[in-house]
Amino acid sequence: MSDKPVETMSFEDAMAALEQVVGALERGEVPLEQSIALYERGATLKAHCAKKLAEAEEKVELIRAQEGRAVGTAPAEGM
Repeated sequence: MSDKPVETMSFEDAMAALEQVVGALERGEVPLEQSIALYERGATLKAHCAKKLAEAEEKVELIRAQEGRAVGTAPAEGM
């Protein structure tokens, strides 16, 4: 697993890292202390992904508004 700072990750990199964290936690093959650290990293990754998605949705809304098209988005499922 990467220890790359979350704030520097792209959405795709953060999602891949989050999937790794979830997989490791689901397998239960890590000691308790490491599980806690992984859970904390997962929460940070999830928040980062949600922020990146919100930023992308805002950009799309702005583009649609500039084109005179209807605006409004629905939240991404699971975030």
